[in-house]
Amino acid sequence: MNLTFNNMLKNYALIIAVSSVLAFFLLYFLFAYSGIMLSVEEGYKIGESSRWCERISSGYFREPSNALSNIGFILCGIFMVWILSREEVTGQNFFIGLTSISTLYAFASIFLGPGSLMMHGTHTVWGAWIDNVSMVAYIIIPWLLNFKILNGWSENQFLKAYFIILFLFSFFSWFYGSELGIGFSLFGVSIGLWVISEFLYNFYSNSMRFFSGFVGYLVLWIFGTSPYDVALNIQEFWWTLFFWLPGLIATQRPESKRKYNPWFFAGCFFYILAFTIWLQGNMMINPDSEWCYPDSIIQPHALWHIICALATLSFFFFYRTEKRLQTNQSI
Repeated sequence: MNLTFNNMLKNYALIIAVSSVLAFFLLYFLFAYSGIMLSVEEGYKIGESSRWCERISSGYFREPSNALSNIGFILCGIFMVWILSREEVTGQNFFIGLTSISTLYAFASIFLGPGSLMMHGTHTVWGAWIDNVSMVAYIIIPWLLNFKILNGWSENQFLKAYFIILFLFSFFSWFYGSELGIGFSLFGVSIGLWVISEFLYNFYSNSMRFFSGFVGYLVLWIFGTSPYDVALNIQEFWWTLFFWLPGLIATQRPESKRKYNPWFFAGCFFYILAFTIWLQGNMMINPDSEWCYPDSIIQPHALWHIICALATLSFFFFYRTEKRLQTNQSI
């Protein structure tokens, strides 16, 4: 990123972030008021409980708490931009100052808010599509960043890979759904790729490149699917072959170290806690949930949003701990 552009970004990044959010809400209310944007999810009616528990409203937000809780993502992302815009780029850490990678992470975190809000607010098919796109826009950053480090990519190569993957997912998910018509959840696989590539970042060796694939099955087990279940339904879990992708990509030892306590562990704690609550608010998975009170302001799915926002902020601080092993070199 050249010096002139970096200085301009530093001066206007916060204004751009806040203005974009305000513009989003302005357009949302204008289109909602016009009546051309709101719908009701297929199979549901106004006044019924949604598949995320909250009662469907006739107002501007079909699920008010589940929609507006996404402001947590927006606030956390804007806070990241505020921090970054007050710093100079050092060349020693991607997340100190407004680098292309730190800017992408912060704005992807902000995007999670409007993306999810569109789904819970409008109950439209395209709202659900934007929600999935926003989740993928965030979750592919961590493992692509590790791929960059473990394979020696330039920032341009990282950005090209990011936008190609995001474009392809956006395009094909519009026509074939979030699992692309082949039972492939890029969001779910990305969680595995993140943990596996993080494992290689810390324990890089040729033998660990092979062993790392098994780490993905451990991650899958934590989220409720054992290796035995995978073996019995290999046709359903064919995508676990991607767990060996980080090992194939990783061809060099990282020249930096990260501090995992407290921020990485805090992020993992927040996400696992949020996921546990998410299960209680998902009426398709848990229709008899004792946590479901459709008329309550406090909704399990709203808590999922708020706690996940804290996870994105925790991981942001985690990446800021990265230190070069040779401080005279830049990243």
